[in-house]
Amino acid sequence: MAEAMQERRTDFGPPHYEQFLPPIIKENYGKWKYHEVLKPGVMVHVSESDAKLYTIRAASGRLVSIDKIRMFCDLADKYCDGYFRFTSRHNVEFLTPKQENIEPLIEDLKKIGHPIGGIGNAITSIIHTQGWVHCHSAATDASGVVKAVMDDLIEYFTETKLPGKLRIALACCLNMCGAVHCSDIAILGVHRRPPVIDHDRLNKMCEIPSVSASCPTAAIRPATVDGKPSVEVIEERCMFCANCYTVCPSMPLNDPLNDGISIWVGGKVSNARHEPMFSKLAIPFIPNNPPRWPEVTEAVRSLVELWAKNANRYERMGEWIERIGWPRFFKMSGIEFQKEHIDDFKHAGLTYKRSTHLTY
Repeated sequence: MAEAMQERRTDFGPPHYEQFLPPIIKENYGKWKYHEVLKPGVMVHVSESDAKLYTIRAASGRLVSIDKIRMFCDLADKYCDGYFRFTSRHNVEFLTPKQENIEPLIEDLKKIGHPIGGIGNAITSIIHTQGWVHCHSAATDASGVVKAVMDDLIEYFTETKLPGKLRIALACCLNMCGAVHCSDIAILGVHRRPPVIDHDRLNKMCEIPSVSASCPTAAIRPATVDGKPSVEVIEERCMFCANCYTVCPSMPLNDPLNDGISIWVGGKVSNARHEPMFSKLAIPFIPNNPPRWPEVTEAVRSLVELWAKNANRYERMGEWIERIGWPRFFKMSGIEFQKEHIDDFKHAGLTYKRSTHLTY
């Protein structure tokens, strides 16, 4: 009995990543000399022992079916000894030490509708949130907008003709499950009206203390309405985050007329050449116009091409804007400066130190 207790597994966390690495990576772990991009979507890593690992990156949706995953698995078994991975921005990458497998793999990926690209000076797949398909607080769709935008910008995925790399993200509301705070161009769904309160049903469906506590700006407080216990919303404090709706279905926030999309620019995570930067507001509001969101698609393309035409080599969107200045950026882009562009948040981004570069 004591021996059985000793052998019982007590750690049920995620398995160690090492067991999923291809043998060539295990053999050369920490010994890679360099990597280079061979052509759009294909790069090679070379180790100290001259071993080579080829990466083939293909576009992939964030929401994929089991059938699609099995297709990827079949291709990985056929060309890559069973090894492939998904990147943090929803690309699918196939890893193989066999150079002769690259072109046949690319042809098979194209046959099932997955273009090759997204490496180097290109747009990679757009990271995004759930949108209308799943999220209850979404102000816009995610998959639909991303599909429309990437269909329009696919040339910048399959080719490397941009000055540097460009990262685009989408979050369907300002709770920001995506990476809109740190991407070159961010598409952010926005609510513009406070929640509508169903006073007749609220006390039957919701715990009023929990509803009040859910608000990050203390905009909700208990109230008696028509003799019934309920809550009231202080509208000037509401930031339209839908936290209250998360805990109380009697406070819906979605509004077809006033929900829409904002565009943000200039964020990045990289420490290269410049410390990390937060995204800043460019276009305050664009109405939802499904299924193809032409206004959003046009706005994003306009920003991409403006940056591509004027940026220096390897200069990210935010670095370019900082170099020329925000007034000139607004003038060049034709974006009208509005009251929403004034950053009056007491914890605005410039108050944070965002870099690993320390100055004494």
